[in-house]
Amino acid sequence: MKTPERIWLVKTEPDVFSIEDLEKRGREGWDGVRNYQARNTLRDEMQPGDPVLVYHSSCAVPGAVGLARVDSAALPDPSQFDPGSDYHD
Repeated sequence: MKTPERIWLVKTEPDVFSIEDLEKRGREGWDGVRNYQARNTLRDEMQPGDPVLVYHSSCAVPGAVGLARVDSAALPDPSQFDPGSDYHD
């Protein structure tokens, strides 16, 4: 029996990074995640090729705005080492 495909939901604030930004860049790392459950999901469960539903939040019209795919296995978040980052550990 085949394992059903998982579809992931990722939230972004469009004034910080929007689906249009992703379309322009083609691919982008997902950094600044500090919630442990979300971090563990990104690191341990999301696999290259998995479909992703992109959701805009904290905006005038929140909602699902596009589809993407996981591009690569998880990488360390460089913002954790950057003292100038809002996400520095």
